[in-house]
Amino acid sequence: MPLHLEIVTPERLAYSDDVDMVLVPGVEGELGILPHHTPLVSILGVGELRIRKDGDEESFAIVGGFLQVRPDKVVVMAETASLASEIDLEKAQEARREAERTLASGFHEGADLSSARAALQQALLHVRVAERRHREGPRSRG
Repeated sequence: MPLHLEIVTPERLAYSDDVDMVLVPGVEGELGILPHHTPLVSILGVGELRIRKDGDEESFAIVGGFLQVRPDKVVVMAETASLASEIDLEKAQEARREAERTLASGFHEGADLSSARAALQQALLHVRVAERRHREGPRSRG
């Protein structure tokens, strides 16, 4: 029985296909999900979601949300999901620098500080995922 994966954000269906395995960033560590996995609902952390299919691996930068696992289907409901191959490394590095400048400026109200920290966390994640993909190239074990 294949494992069907759907990655959904508030804006779009980011991914929908049958896969061999999914590695998901949970709040307490990485979760590996194979077909016939025990049903589960969990909160997602911030990190890299990796998909393995037919010897190939794809990655998404995932920020928050929820995970629902059924024996034949995994649904990832993320705040944001960016496919590694679509992340522009230069833009991600500039977003990181901008978030660092905002935090270094010193004056913040509560909501501004939280959004600046969240922007920095997302930019760092995008840089990490894009740099790993650039360093390793598209992964295939075929």
